[in-house]
Amino acid sequence: MEAKAGDKVKVVCDNEEHKGILIDRKKDVTVVKLENGYNIGIENKRIKKIELLEKGKDIEIKYSRKAETKKGLPKISILHTGGTIASKVDYRTGGVYSSFKPEDLLGMFPELGDIANFDSRLISNMWSDDLRFRHISVIAEAVAEEAKKGVEGIIIGMGTDNLAVASAGLAFALEGCPIPVILVGAQRSSDRGSSDAAMNMVCAAEFIARTDFAGVAICMHDYTSDDRCAILPACKTKKLHSSRRDAFKPVNDSPIAFVDYKTRKIQFKRAEHAKKGGKMLAKPKFEEKVGLLKVHVNMFPEQFSLYKGWKGLVIEGTGLGHTPGQVPNEWCEIHKKIYPAIKEVTDSGCVVVMTTNTIFGRVQMNVYDKGRDLQQLGVLSGEDMLAETALMKLAWLLGNHTAAEAKKLVGQNLRGEINQRISGTEFLEE
Repeated sequence: MEAKAGDKVKVVCDNEEHKGILIDRKKDVTVVKLENGYNIGIENKRIKKIELLEKGKDIEIKYSRKAETKKGLPKISILHTGGTIASKVDYRTGGVYSSFKPEDLLGMFPELGDIANFDSRLISNMWSDDLRFRHISVIAEAVAEEAKKGVEGIIIGMGTDNLAVASAGLAFALEGCPIPVILVGAQRSSDRGSSDAAMNMVCAAEFIARTDFAGVAICMHDYTSDDRCAILPACKTKKLHSSRRDAFKPVNDSPIAFVDYKTRKIQFKRAEHAKKGGKMLAKPKFEEKVGLLKVHVNMFPEQFSLYKGWKGLVIEGTGLGHTPGQVPNEWCEIHKKIYPAIKEVTDSGCVVVMTTNTIFGRVQMNVYDKGRDLQQLGVLSGEDMLAETALMKLAWLLGNHTAAEAKKLVGQNLRGEINQRISGTEFLEE
């Protein structure tokens, strides 16, 4: 009998065997959840056979809780995009169960029922590592629809791989956002004892229910321990670790607030923030033909000329915002063709923005001749924007403005994506 998703299997390869729950069989890879809780992808060409050890079956969340409306509590909508937030795995049977019903959500996270009245629904299953601009548009449209119902705030459950990038995209798409829209993920799947799903969800709900904050933000663990969550800025946050629960950190910025999970005390770290009120204005359009190119050693001009005719390009350059282009010795002869390739891209009408591959600091293109050369070629400074944030901003600008307008706006701080407090002369400091 052929094994199906949810079945317990043994995957036999040439020199190894893996036992666990079969999650998926794709064209090239078979994904199995091992007995230690981690997932492993095994190339199909390495697999000799897959033995069915035990059939899986659907399970139910054991502790469903009736979703009763309580007077005096705010209304919060939870929008799901799939992922681990609302999923359970039974190791005994291998059954996988996902539910987005309010009563089942309260069964998994009973504390939520004492914080607010909830509505919960699935927008669409979206793999975080398969996100496209269109997914961000769909989420923004769903947020706008929920806001019309008069909810106090919205929680968006999402996979963590591109959660920070999605938050930046939503920050631009939801112009003048009048309510809190908080993105929540889980670094550890909800079937593991060390899962961060419940705490992140509860802290996000507390923050919405008990503060006047408005706008897009992220709620994730602040430490590896279960002490508090950080509310993080939508456009200045980066995932800095592949598996730690405190993987998300602000870059060139500070957290908006902290939520103590045990005491539920909320501590703002900023003197000012946008406050609730007004109408939702959604501008969910993103230009498709916008790319991101990372500068690395051994670059070729063709890597730049690929974007000729595109609408926009973000370059993640080195240091203060540089690319190869000079010829210090004979091994760099090919660099003579890189500046002309960049010029062809900008001449084709493509808006090109420079960011830096460093985690902290900002682009400063007036210091070295390379930076000045690139500006002469039409490359614009991305200030201290994260490369991924600049990608989302440029795609949004080009989806809602002319190229000329986008060039003027890309260097302006629209959603907190540019920290003007960081000096452009930081490189001179000891």
